Amino acid sequence: MTDLTALQYTAEHEWIALDGDTATIGITDFAADQLGDVVYVDLPAVGATVTAGQVFGEIESTKSVSELYAPVDGEVTEVNTGIDADPALVNADAFSAWLIRVRVTTPPEGLLDRAAYAALTGAAE
Repeated sequence: MTDLTALQYTAEHEWIALDGDTATIGITDFAADQLGDVVYVDLPAVGATVTAGQVFGEIESTKSVSELYAPVDGEVTEVNTGIDADPALVNADAFSAWLIRVRVTTPPEGLLDRAAYAALTGAAE
């Protein structure tokens, strides 16, 4: 089980785990629940640049298509190819089913801690 209090969150329902200058990014369990059954994820290629607050991909479910927003500026260093093969992994455990890893070029700003994210979503911590 991932330590959810060690993660940071965006108001757009992405989570981020920072390890030095590497950020691992995924969507929250709240987002996965709202989406329903995830059937497709469109992610950037390794080497692509992402910009904080800007769209970096899409996630499609049986209900809708939602955009994914980068919580940091940086370069994509890794894409979770397991998600391509089995998008339902996002529903099974959103906090283990990371989407991309990014080499961060600008320190993140405006991220939420677990308590603030729980308050935003109305969820219990």
